[in-house]
Amino acid sequence: MNTPTRVAGFLLGIGALFGASFAVGSAVGPVAAEPETHEEAGGHADGGHAEVAAAAEQPPGGLMTSQDGYRLVLDRTQQGPGRDQPLAFHVEGPDGMPVTAYDVEHDKRLHLIAVRRDFRGFQHVHPVLGDDGTWRVPLDLTPGPWRVFADFHPTGGEALTLGADLSVPGPVAATPDLPDTRVATVDGYTVTLTGDLVAGEHSALSLEVTRDGEPVTDLQPYLGAYGHLVALREGDLAYLHVHPGGEPGDGVTEPGPTVGFTAEVPSAGGYHLYLDFRHDGVVRTAQLAVEAGRP
Repeated sequence: MNTPTRVAGFLLGIGALFGASFAVGSAVGPVAAEPETHEEAGGHADGGHAEVAAAAEQPPGGLMTSQDGYRLVLDRTQQGPGRDQPLAFHVEGPDGMPVTAYDVEHDKRLHLIAVRRDFRGFQHVHPVLGDDGTWRVPLDLTPGPWRVFADFHPTGGEALTLGADLSVPGPVAATPDLPDTRVATVDGYTVTLTGDLVAGEHSALSLEVTRDGEPVTDLQPYLGAYGHLVALREGDLAYLHVHPGGEPGDGVTEPGPTVGFTAEVPSAGGYHLYLDFRHDGVVRTAQLAVEAGRP
C-alpha cells in the first residue's frame, strides 16, 4: 500500500473512533459533579445528624495521656502501697510549660479520679495546685495496676479528661469479678439505679438513695449538684461524662431521694458507675455496674 493510501486509512479510523466516543458520551450523559457536603449546601438538611455523628467520632475521655497540646505528666509512674500515698503531677500546656490557670468546673479547678484496673479502690479527690503548676494529693493505694484521670478546663482551652497509668508494686490479692448490679449499699445507705444505657443515645438514669429502708430527702449539695456520677467502660476504662439533671436552688430539683442524670455511652457493653453523694456532712460513694444495650 502506498503512502497516500495509508494516510487516508489512518484518518478514516480516527474519524470513526471520534464518532463512536461522541455517541457513547451522548448516551450516558455528562459525568455528574461530586455532590455537595452538608456544609457546602448550608448543612441543615439532616436536622443536625451530621453534628451528632461528628460528636460520636470523638474518642471517649481518659484514653489518652495527651490531647490538643496538653499532656498529663505524673512525677512518678510507680507509687508505694498504703494509705495517704503522695501523688504529684502537672499538666503540660501547648507551650511546654506547666499549666497554672484553670477554669472552675463543678466547683473545682481539677477533679482527679483514681481506680484500679479491676474497678476497685475508686477515689474522687481534689488536689491542691502549687505556684509552679504541680498538683498534689494523697491517695489510698493497694498493689496492682491503677489508672488516674485528670478532668479539667484550662483557661482559654477546651475541657479535657486525660489519663495515665500508675503502678503499685506488691502481691495482688485474688478478687472475684464484680457482678452487674443496679443496687449498691454503703455505710447503711442503699442506692438503686433505674433506667437503661443505650449506646449512641442520651440515656436518662435515676438513682434513689434510701437509709434503713426510708427515702433520704435531705441530700446536701456536692460539686454543684445532689450527686456526682462517673461512668467507666469495661476493658479500656474509657471515662464517660454524665450530666446531672438539675442543680440545687433551681426551683425544680429536689434534694432526694432520687438524683437524675443524663448519660452518653459510645458503645454497647459493661459500664461501672460511681455515685458520690453527701449526707450528714459526709461524702459516700456507691458503686454499680450495668450493661449498655444497642440502639
